[in-house]
Amino acid sequence: MVFIEPATLSGRYVRLEPLAMSHHDALVEAASDGELWKLWYTSVPAPQAMRAWIETALAMRRQHALPFIIRDTRDETIVGSTRYFNVDPHNRRLEIGHTWHAKRAQRTGINTEAKLLLLGHAFEALQCIAVEFRTHWMNQQSREAIARLGAKQDGVLRQHQRMADGSLRDTVVFSIIDAEWPTVKRHLHYKLER
Repeated sequence: MVFIEPATLSGRYVRLEPLAMSHHDALVEAASDGELWKLWYTSVPAPQAMRAWIETALAMRRQHALPFIIRDTRDETIVGSTRYFNVDPHNRRLEIGHTWHAKRAQRTGINTEAKLLLLGHAFEALQCIAVEFRTHWMNQQSREAIARLGAKQDGVLRQHQRMADGSLRDTVVFSIIDAEWPTVKRHLHYKLER
């Protein structure tokens, strides 16, 4: 039995759909809103690199990953991407990451509902015992957003990864465990209702 399989996860504000090459142009448009590739501490692809980025994401499916596009259900536009990866079926763990949103979608509730859908599927359908999030030490906005979800910081992996420009990334690791999920779920529903 395959631990993760392509799935569409739907909420009131967002729909997470399995990534496909046909999403290329809409993802270029989403990344162009805010020129997200210029943020040196993220890995959002520039327009000319989007095709290769999608090919890499799709290839990760063979290595226990599931990439999604994020669709704003209010106007049906694609506003970003996210994925399950570093999936460990034996230990029932996975990571949520490679997440980015068009500037217009940031601080709108879209990320909150997308994470609610991803976490709900991980803990309730896949019966995960833990879900991790990782981000660059310098990405303060991402660190704050992860903490606002209810994740706890586990630690910092110093000089953990080499970035595209050759610099070394310190990676901040957060997680939510299954015992915390009911409280986190209630908190995310509360945030969405506000």
